[in-house]
Amino acid sequence: MTLVLSTYWRSSAAYRVRIALNLKGLPYASVPVHLVREGGEQHRPEYRAKNPQALVPTLEVDGVPLTQSLAIMEWLEEEHPIPPLLPREPIRRAQVRAFALAIACEIAPLSNLMVRTYLADVLELTSGAQQAWHHHWMSRGLAACEAMVAGGGSPFCFGAAPTIADCTLVPQLYNARRFALDLKPYPTLLRAEAAMVALPAVQRAAPEAQPDAS
Repeated sequence: MTLVLSTYWRSSAAYRVRIALNLKGLPYASVPVHLVREGGEQHRPEYRAKNPQALVPTLEVDGVPLTQSLAIMEWLEEEHPIPPLLPREPIRRAQVRAFALAIACEIAPLSNLMVRTYLADVLELTSGAQQAWHHHWMSRGLAACEAMVAGGGSPFCFGAAPTIADCTLVPQLYNARRFALDLKPYPTLLRAEAAMVALPAVQRAAPEAQPDAS
């Protein structure tokens, strides 16, 4: 099986998938797609043919493109279940999925490149107003995520091993730091992040470790 990942070093969605691939121990070829240069390489016709949304990541499996980071991670779990990124218990699986969806569908999209461009170029918000926008939505979302995992005492979000919840958490906290958000109100999330970034698989997925990092 040949895996080819279209990625961008600072994309949180691509970062999630890199973490999951590395935790699964799956080799893959990395193809950088620069989201800013020349108007964004994701808009080129040859890339849109693989990903009509013009987003990263795209994971090609023997030439078949898969899109959307959570769908890709679910496929990885189904096709390569060891080591697992979802708990065995159905209730716990639902809780892990809910956490991952809270980040991937409700927090992260509000600060992605398309939104930032719209805030700056169309709404013409000042840099201060844009920062306030990002802080409002990130802090609101992370507070909910903190409550979803608080009180467990486990090193990771939902137990003694990483799950797709942790795969989504690490990139989101990386993004939050980019926007200078105070993370002290989220000690449980920071604990899970620390457990993740201690893993070599997660370290290899870090933005600064990617060949296209700039």
